[in-house]
Amino acid sequence: MNKLYTALLMAVTLCATEIPTQKVQMHDFYTSTKINAQVIQLSNAKEAITSIVSGHLEAYYVKPAQVVKKGQKIALIESMEISRMTAQYLALKQQLQASQKNYDSLQKLYDKGMASMAQLNNEAIKKDGMEAKLNTLASQLATLGIATKNLHKATAQVVLHAHSSGKVSALLKPLHSALNANEPIVTVAKEQAYYLQGYIPLRFATKLHLGDKLVFAYGGQTVVTHITQIMPKIDEETQRVVVLASVDTDVKNLFIGLFVEATLFMGQSKRYKAIRRSALSFFNNEWVVFVPKEEHEAHEEETHEVHEEEHEHEEHSAPYGVQVVKIIAQDEEFVAVDGLEVGQEYVSEKSYFVKSLILKSSLGEHGH
Repeated sequence: MNKLYTALLMAVTLCATEIPTQKVQMHDFYTSTKINAQVIQLSNAKEAITSIVSGHLEAYYVKPAQVVKKGQKIALIESMEISRMTAQYLALKQQLQASQKNYDSLQKLYDKGMASMAQLNNEAIKKDGMEAKLNTLASQLATLGIATKNLHKATAQVVLHAHSSGKVSALLKPLHSALNANEPIVTVAKEQAYYLQGYIPLRFATKLHLGDKLVFAYGGQTVVTHITQIMPKIDEETQRVVVLASVDTDVKNLFIGLFVEATLFMGQSKRYKAIRRSALSFFNNEWVVFVPKEEHEAHEEETHEVHEEEHEHEEHSAPYGVQVVKIIAQDEEFVAVDGLEVGQEYVSEKSYFVKSLILKSSLGEHGH
């Protein structure tokens, strides 16, 4: 009776809950280590707003010491390059419209047997080429902050915006100055420029590189930072290398002076068989992954000694197997494991639910 109840319970819960699965894949892992780090703020952290094209500085929309928000207008530039690009975009747009009409007309003639397939294909190639050029140009203009959907006539003007909130430190160029591409125009001091100051053991000093990741968890959020500075002096108190990693994501209630445990990922990567971190479960004092049982398992030939109870147990067992794995490496999303094969399906989330099903199945098996 208990076995039947357990089987019915598992069937109902399985129908009510979708168990996500994925396949084992190869993934790049970096050498990692746990370190202590502290949240700090650099008072002199500044951001330079640069001219993205060559041209003339026509207007400033801000003043020194003014507080600005991300996306706020900073300066107006007039550029012959912008004028050429927008004129070319509008011309290509008209040409594409004409080519589309020609293609539609040829399509009708071809359907009536009055035009050849070669003519139709040539016009299609011409039309596709124009469309590709138009899309490329639209992408370039979008990078410059020009929305092509609102573009009806050629313009030489482009507006620069603040990349982040802060206070204007200085206006670097006088009005009507000639500008080169990527030339700084304004500096903005970030009001909340947070950094993670990490303390790295000396044995890893030669493996550090700018851009290496420092990852920490805070307030239910995984925060990924990247090393921007490796300090030239060893910290005397800890005898460790000090690095600074910029916290570029928005983290709520992040307090200056806070100490956190962070994971440093560095050096050259290595490829391992990998699963999602959410797939791991600790079961019977071992790390395991749950894998769906094959729909059609190969069975040994039945003999007269096989009991009906054994069939009943197999019929009512949980539809998942337990695979013990060995953890080799890990990062913020994946875990490198030994014990699974590439392409093998595994339960990627809700492993706690599958674990519960297996335990219920075991209780049903031994219950009376």
